[in-house]
Amino acid sequence: MVLESDVVLVVDGAVEHNLKLSFADLARFPRHSLRATDELGKESLFEGVLVAEILKSAGVKFGKELRGKRLANYLLVETADGYRVVFALPELDPTFKGTFVLLADSRDNGPLGESDGQLRLIIPFEKRYARWVRHLVALHVKQS
Repeated sequence: MVLESDVVLVVDGAVEHNLKLSFADLARFPRHSLRATDELGKESLFEGVLVAEILKSAGVKFGKELRGKRLANYLLVETADGYRVVFALPELDPTFKGTFVLLADSRDNGPLGESDGQLRLIIPFEKRYARWVRHLVALHVKQS
């Protein structure tokens, strides 16, 4: 059982079951790493979990099951200060894009820095950094 004080990420909305995840929960997911250059021009090794894997664990359908009306569903990402960004679900599905969105909890083999918060999105294929949100706290799946 996850204590409220241990929750670092909430997943809710149009999912089969809501999730309240701790760092221990996130550690159970397959880990991925990638080198990326942040908005300040600093290249780092980021490590974490694919957003798609977290959403799958909440019951969101990807792959061949992401079709029809589900193609219009989207993810609203929220940060601790209320900043929000949106992703169409196909943007998160590697079978659509061949790329992935990483929920990073580590940078250069250590925790993220204070300016990044505990969780940060890394989107290596984006040219701008507006959706590389820091201090991420929630993933809300919405139906259009």
